[in-house]
Amino acid sequence: MSRPPREHDQVPVSSRMTDRLAMAHDASHYLLVPRAVATPRDTGELARLLREAGERGTPVTFRSGGTSLSGQAVTGGVLADTRAAFQRVEVLDGGARVRVQPGATLRQVNAHLARYGRRLGPDPASEVACTIGGIVANNSSGMACGTEFNTYRTLDSLVVVLADGTVLDSGAPDADERLRALSPGLWHGLAGLRDRVRGNPESVRTIRRLFAMKNTMGYGVNAFLDWDRPVDVLARLIVGSEGTLGFVAEATFRTVPAHPAAATALAIFPSLRAATAALPALTGAGLATIELMDATSLAVARRSPDSTPELSALRVAGHAAFLIEYLGPTPADVAARRAAGEEVLRGLEVVAPVAFTEDAGERAALWKIRKGLYTAVAGARPPGTTALLEDVVVPVPLLLGTCERLLELFETHRYEQSVIFGHAKDGNVHFLLNERFDDPAALERYRRFTEDMVELVLGNGGSLKAEHGTGRIMAPFLRRQYGDELHEVMCEIKRLFDPGGVLNPGVVISDDPEAHLRDLKTVPPVEPEVDRCVECGYCEPACPSRRLTLTPRQRIVLRREMRAARDAGNDGLLAELAADYDYDGLDTCAADGMCQVACPVGIDTGALVRRLRGERAGAAGEALWDAAARHWDVAARAGGAALTAAGALPGPAAAATRAGRALLGAGAVPRYDRGLPRGGARRRPRASRAPEAVFFPACVGAMFGPAGDGPGAGAAFLALCERAGVEVTVPEGVAALCCGTPWKSKGLDRGHARMAGAVLPVLAAASRGGDLPVVCDAASCTEGLAGLRAAAAQDGVPGAGPDAVPAGVPAGVPAGVPAGVPAGVAAGGPDGVALRFVDAVEFVHDRVLDRLEVTAPLPSIALHPTCSTARLGIDAKLAAIARRMSGEVLVPVDWGCCAFAGDRGLLRPELTASATAAEAAEVTAREHAGYASANRTCELGMTRATGRRYEHILELLERATRPG
Repeated sequence: MSRPPREHDQVPVSSRMTDRLAMAHDASHYLLVPRAVATPRDTGELARLLREAGERGTPVTFRSGGTSLSGQAVTGGVLADTRAAFQRVEVLDGGARVRVQPGATLRQVNAHLARYGRRLGPDPASEVACTIGGIVANNSSGMACGTEFNTYRTLDSLVVVLADGTVLDSGAPDADERLRALSPGLWHGLAGLRDRVRGNPESVRTIRRLFAMKNTMGYGVNAFLDWDRPVDVLARLIVGSEGTLGFVAEATFRTVPAHPAAATALAIFPSLRAATAALPALTGAGLATIELMDATSLAVARRSPDSTPELSALRVAGHAAFLIEYLGPTPADVAARRAAGEEVLRGLEVVAPVAFTEDAGERAALWKIRKGLYTAVAGARPPGTTALLEDVVVPVPLLLGTCERLLELFETHRYEQSVIFGHAKDGNVHFLLNERFDDPAALERYRRFTEDMVELVLGNGGSLKAEHGTGRIMAPFLRRQYGDELHEVMCEIKRLFDPGGVLNPGVVISDDPEAHLRDLKTVPPVEPEVDRCVECGYCEPACPSRRLTLTPRQRIVLRREMRAARDAGNDGLLAELAADYDYDGLDTCAADGMCQVACPVGIDTGALVRRLRGERAGAAGEALWDAAARHWDVAARAGGAALTAAGALPGPAAAATRAGRALLGAGAVPRYDRGLPRGGARRRPRASRAPEAVFFPACVGAMFGPAGDGPGAGAAFLALCERAGVEVTVPEGVAALCCGTPWKSKGLDRGHARMAGAVLPVLAAASRGGDLPVVCDAASCTEGLAGLRAAAAQDGVPGAGPDAVPAGVPAGVPAGVPAGVPAGVAAGGPDGVALRFVDAVEFVHDRVLDRLEVTAPLPSIALHPTCSTARLGIDAKLAAIARRMSGEVLVPVDWGCCAFAGDRGLLRPELTASATAAEAAEVTAREHAGYASANRTCELGMTRATGRRYEHILELLERATRPG
C-alpha cells in the first residue's frame, strides 16, 4: 500500500443526490440508486467501511470501472467507489509479474508492461475502461486468452479485505496459518467444503465439464479440485465472485508475452453451417483468435467505412465469417505459423480466398469491423430502448445448433436486427438485443425469450455465462445449471464469507426467481447529442474531470435523471440537480473531445456541454463575444498586455483577480498566478514568392508569451523552415483572425460563425484555392480551423461578406498570393474550395526534419502529447521529432488531457490540478533535460502541474539544430 492503513480516519461518504444518481448508472440494464457513495482512500479505510457496514447491516457494493453488464455493480445500499484511489501499478521480476490495485485499467497496466514485452493474460474488448477490480471480480477472459490465460489461471496472489474487515495477503508465506488464526470458522468451512466436493463424484463430473469451457456462472468451485490449502481455495473463490465474498485490494498476476507481430484476415463463408464446419480445422491451424460474425453482423459491417472490398461487394444472404489472426514475437514467427496452416486455409469453403494482412492500418480496420458491431447496432437502436449484450458458451461441436436456434428465437420473439458474434474457438458467443423495459408487453417478451434461451444453452451442456458474470441477470438460474448439491455448496460459500449478507446482496446468489426482471433501467430520450449513449463508461478514463466532478457518462445520465424528475413533477429534485450541474457538469468539463475517441458509439459529450454553456450565456454573453469576434486583434493584444502588466506587478495582480473571483464568481474572472508568462507578440504577415505552405500562427501565442527566453512556437517554426529552405507565407490581417475555438468551447455559435466567415476566405485566397496546406503552430487551433467549416455552413449566420470580417482584415487578396485567386471563397462554400489544415508538428516532421542537423542533442525529454495531437493522429510524429533530438523520450503512461482547455485552466485551476496529478507524479519522479508539448496552453498547464518549464517541441528542435 502507498502508506499504512488509516484505521481512525473518516471514510469520505456523500449522500448528495447528484453523486448518488451519477454513480447509480453502469453498463448493465439494471438501475438501483445507492443510499450513499463512499470513496475509501486506502485499504484501511475500506476495511473500516466494511466493519461499520457489518455492524449496521448496511449492504455494500464495490464499483470500479462500471463496465460490467450483468447488474453486479449497482445497489440500493452503500456504493464504494474503488477506482478513485486504488490506482498503483508495480512491475515485478522484469515484467514476469505485476502487482496492481483494483482501480487501474487494463490498458494502463499493459502500458506499464509494454516496455518489458509483456501483458496481462485477460484481454477483454473493454480494456480501455475495465479495471483490475472488475477483471478479478468477473474472472475476465477475452478475445484470445481462452481459459488458459484468464484471471483464474494467471493470478499469483491477492490481498483481500473480508466482510469483517480482516485484511489477508494470500501470497504471504504464513497466509494459511494467518487465515486459520484470524478466521477459524472460514478456514475450517473451506476445508470441509473442499472434502465434500471432492467426495461427491457427480459434483466432480459437473465441475470438470463446466469449467473445461469459459464459465463465469456462480462461484469458481473448481478451486476445490485445483487447490488444497484453504487460503489458496479462498483466493481462487474470490476470483469471479463479483464483490459478494470480499474486496480485492491488490492482485499480483503472472504476465504473458505481448506478441507484437500479427497477421489478420476475414474469412467469409457461404453459410453459418459452412463456417462452423471449418472450426475444428481452424482451431488446429494455430490461430490465436477466431471471431465469429453471423449474417446480420456482416450486413451491418459491410456498411462500415472500414469494410473490405470483398465484404462491401457481398450480397449477404445467410453468410457467416471468421475474423482470424496469427500472433507471434516476430514477423518471421508469424510467417512460419501461416505456412504451417496454409494447407488448412486453402481447403476452406469460402466465398473468396483468405487474404492475410500484416499492415497495422488494415488490421485495425478489420478489428474495427468486428468491434464496431456493438457500435452499429446499439448506436442505431430505437429511442427509448436499452441495448443488452449477453454471452453464453456451449461445447464447440454444438455451436452451430446453438446459433441456429438463437436465430430462431430472435424471430419467434420479434427481436429484429439482433446480431451474434463472439469467440468461436471457445464456443463462446455474444448476442445483442434492443429492448424497451417501460412496456409491460415487451417485458413479458423478454421473460419468455430468457426462459427459451436458458433451456437451449443448458440443454446443450453449456453455461449461461462465459465472460460477463452471473450478476442479477442469471442468479435465478444458478440452481438449474449446477443442480441442488453444488448450488447448496455455493450458498454455503456465501454464508462462510459473508454471514451478515452485506456484500453485494442479490448478486450471484438469489432466492428471487424473478430477480432478473426487477430494477430494470429505462432510457428516456433527452438530447440528440447523447441519446445513443449505452452508459458503458468507456469514456471515463479519458475524462480530465473524472477525479474532480463528473465523467461524460455521468453528465449524460444526470441529464436523463433531470428529464425523469421533470416528467415525474419532482421539482425539488430537478432544481437540486440543475444547481449542481452548473459547476459539476458545465464549468469543470474541458470539452476536449477525448470522450468521443473512446466512445464506442462516437458521442462527444463536449458538444452537449458547449450547447448548454451557450444557452446559459444568453443573449448578453453571445453579444459580448460576437463583439470580440469583430475586434479580435484588439482583444488578443489586450489579453497579452494584461499578462505583461501583471507580470510586472504579480502580487497586486494576483490579489486583484482573487477579489474579482470572489465578487463576480470564479467562472467570470480568470485567476492570475506567478506561473503565467508575459504577453506574446502581435502576429504579423509574411510575404513569400514561392511558398510551400500558408502559416497561420495561433493567437494563443499572441496572448501568452513564450516560456523563459524561448522564441515561442511561431518564431521557432519560421526559423526551422528558413533553416531547411522551406518558404511559407503568413496572410495579411492574421492578427485579427482566430481558429474559433474560444467561441466553440463556450457554445457561442454566432461569434464562431462570424470568425469562420472571416478566416476561411482569407485562407482560401492565401492557399491559392486550397493548393497549399494551411499550417498552425498550436494543435488545438489546427483542430479548430478544421471545425470552422461547419460553423460557416450554418443557416442564417453571416457568411464571407464584409459584415463577417473583423477589424484589421483587408478586403483584398493577402500579400504573397497571386492575382486572380478569389478572396471570398470559404471551404465547403459554393466554389467547393477544400482547405487542408496541417499541424506544425506534422509539417515539420514530413517536410523539414530531414533537412536539419541536430547539433545540440538533449540527454532526455519528457513529452506531453495533447488531446488534439491524439485526435489529429500525430502523436507518433511528435515522438519522432523528440527522438531525433534525444535518445531517451518519456511519454508518461498516465498522460492525458491537461484540462487547461483555453481559459478553463485560468477559470477553474482545480480542474487542471486534478487532471494532471498522475502524469505530474510520473514526470517529476526524475529530472529531464527538456519538457515539451505541442500547444501553448497545454504547456502552461503542465508547467503549473510539474514545476518544470514546458515548451513547444519546435522550440526545443530549433535550439537543438542551431548551426555550430
